[in-house]
Amino acid sequence: MAPKKRRGEEAPAGAGTTSTRVTRSSTRRLGAKVVDSAVPAPKPAERPKKRAKKIDDVKELEKKLDGEKELAEVADGSKTVVIEHCKQCNSFKTRAIQVKGGLEKGVAGITVLVNPEKPRRGCFEIREEGGEKFISLLDMKRPFTPMKALDMDKVISDIIDKIK
Repeated sequence: MAPKKRRGEEAPAGAGTTSTRVTRSSTRRLGAKVVDSAVPAPKPAERPKKRAKKIDDVKELEKKLDGEKELAEVADGSKTVVIEHCKQCNSFKTRAIQVKGGLEKGVAGITVLVNPEKPRRGCFEIREEGGEKFISLLDMKRPFTPMKALDMDKVISDIIDKIK
């Protein structure tokens, strides 16, 4: 059981006007007078956001490297395939990685880019850069049945045939 409250006159010895610490209850006891001897608390120092900068730097480096790779390989005359997949569900990512691996094994000297730009929502699209679309499933709603109904091995083999 909690102890009974003390009255304002019977306050403990440490909570008088000699204290430099200002609390809500002490200001009530003093009749809402502000104690001049109280020093305002210093503002906490802002920490630099090291993690965010590191992540941004890594992303910028990846973009630069991707851009350089694209320029080098376009000059060579190799094909570039773009796979755009939504980040809403992990099944998009799984299928995109499966297609990327299959195309890189099946066609020598092909470049496969996965989400070079921000992907659209509910989208799974495989296209040749600046060219034809192999598969385009747009604005899918959960549970993404059109994408899950695809036979990915057949899709991969069809794309390889069209590229060759």
